[in-house]
Amino acid sequence: MDNLQSPPAKTPAHLWAVGVISLLWNSFGCIDYTMSKLDPVGYMQSVGMGEAEIAYMGTLPAWLSVFWAIGVWGSLLGSILLLMRSEWAVTAFGVSLIGLAVSQVYQFTDSSMPASMHSGAMLGMTAVIWASLLFFLWYASRMKAAGVLR
Repeated sequence: MDNLQSPPAKTPAHLWAVGVISLLWNSFGCIDYTMSKLDPVGYMQSVGMGEAEIAYMGTLPAWLSVFWAIGVWGSLLGSILLLMRSEWAVTAFGVSLIGLAVSQVYQFTDSSMPASMHSGAMLGMTAVIWASLLFFLWYASRMKAAGVLR
């Protein structure tokens, strides 16, 4: 009897709600990243960026783009894995957090960043992104600890 594993915990309804919200929210980050790569000037103009902001974004180093990609695509993967009830969701959200941290530290310590990108709206959006990712990481960790993720 000791060889038998206990059955996985029943999936709480809130996992599906958090998972779908996470998937939708993190999809926006992936769309933002993809559009910024496919049509940088047109897309950035469409979201209200001016010439200085667009020029700044065009000068960002390629390695930074890698961390941005890790951040957004890692979060999307975390959302999918959460819905699949995989314990790897925790790892995906954790890796995503590293991507976010590196890209944000670079941008907020870069003296060439236009002052307009330090506006209250931009800082507010950055805070929302951090809060949501930290919440999704915390939530996935709790579900893993509860035996819901396997």
